[in-house]
Amino acid sequence: MSMKVSDHLLQRLREWEVEHVFAYPGDGINGLLAAWGRADNKPEFIQARHEEMAAFEAVGYAKFSGRVGVCAATSGPGAIHLLNGLYDAKLDHVPVVAIVGQTNRSAMGGSYQQEVDLLSLYKDVASDFCEMVTVPEQLPNVLDRAMRTAMARRSVTAVIIPADVQELDYSAPGHAFKMVPSSLGMSHYAPVPAEADIERAAEVLNAGEKVALLIGQGARGARQEVMEVADRLGAGVAKALLGKDALDDDLPYVTGAIGLLGTRPSYELMQECDTLLVIGSSFPYTQFMPEFGQARAVQIDIDPHMVGLRYPFEVNLVGDARATLQRLLPHLRPAEHDGWRKKIEKNTARWWEVMERRAAVDADPINPEYVAHTLNGLLPENVILAADSGSAANWYARHLRLRGDMRGSLSGTLATMGPGVPYVIGAKFAHGDRPAIALVGDGAMQMNGLAELITIAKYWQQWEDPRLVVAVLNNQDLNQVTWEMRAMSGAPQFLPSQSLPDVAYADFARSVGLNGMRVEKPQDVQSAWEAALAADRPFVLDFRTDPAVPPIPPHASLDQIEAAAASVLKGDSDRTAMVRQGFKAKVQEMLPGSRHREGRPGAGEDR
Repeated sequence: MSMKVSDHLLQRLREWEVEHVFAYPGDGINGLLAAWGRADNKPEFIQARHEEMAAFEAVGYAKFSGRVGVCAATSGPGAIHLLNGLYDAKLDHVPVVAIVGQTNRSAMGGSYQQEVDLLSLYKDVASDFCEMVTVPEQLPNVLDRAMRTAMARRSVTAVIIPADVQELDYSAPGHAFKMVPSSLGMSHYAPVPAEADIERAAEVLNAGEKVALLIGQGARGARQEVMEVADRLGAGVAKALLGKDALDDDLPYVTGAIGLLGTRPSYELMQECDTLLVIGSSFPYTQFMPEFGQARAVQIDIDPHMVGLRYPFEVNLVGDARATLQRLLPHLRPAEHDGWRKKIEKNTARWWEVMERRAAVDADPINPEYVAHTLNGLLPENVILAADSGSAANWYARHLRLRGDMRGSLSGTLATMGPGVPYVIGAKFAHGDRPAIALVGDGAMQMNGLAELITIAKYWQQWEDPRLVVAVLNNQDLNQVTWEMRAMSGAPQFLPSQSLPDVAYADFARSVGLNGMRVEKPQDVQSAWEAALAADRPFVLDFRTDPAVPPIPPHASLDQIEAAAASVLKGDSDRTAMVRQGFKAKVQEMLPGSRHREGRPGAGEDR
């Protein structure tokens, strides 16, 4: 049998060492599906419940493996469904290749069924490379460029293949006019700035007395160098959420996350520093960075399109973080005084005491901060974590102390709902020997997570380590938006938009062959985590949490929080009545200046 275009596509993916394609079938890729059958399912077709989930799974795979994630979908609706997951990859700078079908060439322009102008539709999300294959000889060049571009630019690329082209006999490009030959592979490289620019940056940093570092995911491969720079300059280190796993949270000068979901010491670090070094981050919220004119600033980023953003940097270094820092370090002088570093460490230690106190605050029925705080002490050393968008991201950002080989991520820039569960599915195909945990809200679970439990049930037995825990913070409220409305608009909870039905998540998990447990008492939280992390199969924990626990921003004052509390008291619904009793006292306990502590399992002593 002659090799079809679809056969050669799969062969080329194998030659690129692609092992999994996250996808959903449809007649627009029938030729490709037939080729998968002839190829003994190599690379493996991973069947999601929805194309958006396939894209999220490819993103999760790419984030946690460092390799290109590949997803596939049919023409028309399938290609459309991929878009949200692909935008998540684009905005977080993750390499993903989308392979999508299209109607036959003969039908194009004829308003045919499922005919969508995919080149126009994908022009933005795959702006670095988007091409349609119209003849067999075009295929290898298009696919190779899609793979190389995705890797080199850490971006989304798209390959569109009409259904009839998939069925054509494959013919390689020849040594002829208007033929474009192609080749496999791309070497790794580490660009560095010119020496003169390194010296300029060192001059700025050496002049500082109160130096702050802000690191993102681009610093992940430069852990040792970041520590050496921080120690040399006597600096504190704040982390953008996408860089949460780039440096250990147990280091005393690491102030944790920055921004609306960040920590108080990170906020103070930025408010008081006189020099700023940003490494591998495009953190967008300028208001959480130093006042303009307060600090001299240097940026390091591998992407020349991303330097000079967010802050008036004095020196913009374009280069790989590790290689650039290695060249920068010999030019840096040790800090002359340690007062700044000691203050940072004191503020950070106090913050962790505050977080312990906040986790210990009484709630009805369970404080969601206690759920996350308890998990922190039980995290396996090689765990992979994903948090969904919403209030769950607050507790992930503030309570979980990542260290060593632990990895974690979320939808950092798009901040879309629903990637938590598919992220960890993708992670398990990248690292089947490592445990994974998704921390998700009930809104995200109802939107996407429930159906993807079926995907987990379909594949979990092929993972070397079967542990995958989905922890649902079930407060029957779209909680992050509810609190944003209260804080920003002074509006009480609008029940028609915010109230969610209660769902038996653990029961559903058990119905598809997984395990699950509903947790309704704080004294059962730790044993529930322990059971899930010791289970012989994926496990869903349904934690009944209190919607009245506010995700307090790090810069919030008591007056601002009382204003949010007042908005709760405007309502007269049964749900609002639940939070009236003692609300002001509750939020006062959670503020950094509080000395009051409720008794709760896991609470420590006041200092």
